[in-house]
Amino acid sequence: MRDGSVTVLGDTANEEHSLTDTGVSEVRPRKRIGRLRRAAMALGLSIALPLGLAVVAVGPTANAAFDPGAQDVWADSAMGPIKSRVWRASDGNRNKVVYLLDGLRARTDLNGWEIETNVGPFLASQGINVVMPVGGQSSFYTDWYAPSNFNGQKTTYKWETFLTQNLPDRLAAGDLGFSRSRVGVVGISMGGSAALTLAAYHPNQFSYAGSLSGYLNISAPGMREAIRVAMLDSGGYNVDSMWGPPWNPAWLRNDPFVFAPRLRDNGTRVWVSAASGLPGVYNTPQTPIDYFNTATGMGLEALALANSRAFQVRMASIGANNVTYNFPAQGTHMWGYWQDQIYNMKNDLYANIG
Repeated sequence: MRDGSVTVLGDTANEEHSLTDTGVSEVRPRKRIGRLRRAAMALGLSIALPLGLAVVAVGPTANAAFDPGAQDVWADSAMGPIKSRVWRASDGNRNKVVYLLDGLRARTDLNGWEIETNVGPFLASQGINVVMPVGGQSSFYTDWYAPSNFNGQKTTYKWETFLTQNLPDRLAAGDLGFSRSRVGVVGISMGGSAALTLAAYHPNQFSYAGSLSGYLNISAPGMREAIRVAMLDSGGYNVDSMWGPPWNPAWLRNDPFVFAPRLRDNGTRVWVSAASGLPGVYNTPQTPIDYFNTATGMGLEALALANSRAFQVRMASIGANNVTYNFPAQGTHMWGYWQDQIYNMKNDLYANIG
């Protein structure tokens, strides 16, 4: 992709879109009945099979989960000490840095990127310092209003503050000395929308944002209800403790479809990817639970694709030309496909950070 251009990779869409006066995307399919049926099916799957389930069905792993080549870096925060895993760039530079954000079922011991992929050492070998924050299940990496009152959460999530203040302070200090500006942030699923949000509101820190199978139109019909159900399933979290009830302005503040002009005006380099939902090379189900998770991943990825396509139309409607879109013809909501996207975006990422 070159500056001043919009790149679409694997573009097989056959929809027509428009924006209403209220900024809500309307999809006007050429084959209306079939596409509406598929959209309804995807939405139904997203509610019945919540958004976090497919992250469990990761397929073949690329490493042994814990990488001794990384180091633990702890940073204090309002949530207590938070661990990140860090891979230093092989060439020793301290300017090219990317944060990799996890999905809805983020664990407290390791980031899913480390557990399921080899992108930490890979990007480090390419001259990029990699930072993987650990934790944040169902957090959307945002600052919550209050602790979740459904599951006895003790502290209020303050992930946006952590990622934009506490963590960069720690990374800039001591033996690390990492740059605080022109940093990249890339996330999957829940972390995809969060990556775009962080870049939109903190342009002095983030010059690059990537959403892989992210939900970029959360004000669309059914999305807020789907997120509510997903967060209950993933840890029993109450979404009202995050952004308040559905009519609270915080929902709009964190919706990439709504804040798209910020990304355009900031000049943020953006990478958006979502696959078709059709099984591909990483889908090799053998047991009943494998087939269940594959079906779940198909529905989730179809929903992510619909969201990402809506975001594409929104950016085009406001004249934004700073986005690369990659829509593979095959792929479900799985780590193998997200690892492939990191390999695809590596050159673009390297050129636009540091």
